[in-house]
Amino acid sequence: MDGAREAARGYWNQRAEGYDAAMDRIEGVLFGDARRRLCEQAHGRTLEVGVGTGRGLELYPEGTDLTGVDLSTGMLERAHERAGRLGVKADLREGDAEDLPFPDASFDTVVCALSLCSVQDVERAVAESHRVLRPGGRLLLLDHVRPTFRPLLWLAIGVQRLMDRFEPDAGERMLGRPLPVVEAQGFAIDHTARFKGGMVEMVAAHRPV
Repeated sequence: MDGAREAARGYWNQRAEGYDAAMDRIEGVLFGDARRRLCEQAHGRTLEVGVGTGRGLELYPEGTDLTGVDLSTGMLERAHERAGRLGVKADLREGDAEDLPFPDASFDTVVCALSLCSVQDVERAVAESHRVLRPGGRLLLLDHVRPTFRPLLWLAIGVQRLMDRFEPDAGERMLGRPLPVVEAQGFAIDHTARFKGGMVEMVAAHRPV
């Protein structure tokens, strides 16, 4: 693991304890029920990349065979605790989005919710999702992206500058957009939706047969 990813793991380990409290305050306002709508589209053997503290664990359809990976062991500890409280069965393990520890064509669905924005190499992470999906398998993404509403774009630019200066290890990108990367990595796009001034985007795509 290179220095940047090691630094990112340390950053998220340090913030794991307070992560849910912070997200409880902002997720509903910024993302509404988007995480639920995303997870409800999963089926079969499902991998959540960047499972974090497990905020999506209870949102998957009944019968989903769920695996979750995260770079941060601190976040995973909270995910294990949440799974226990909810009675959710899931294989939760340490893993890198850029080097997934699974064979080719292992999953029917790959989900990444509010996590790809902090992955160092988005192209490599999307390519790894493509690799572990079976032909016809679905990729489901939710993230904040470069806003289309100009006042929000200015705000995002300002926040990005502050993050780059004061919290560079987070690796957060406020101005990116995964959709072109998904297309470039060979996925077929099923549908997309943007809301909140273009700041939030959901993507559903599949690996062609």
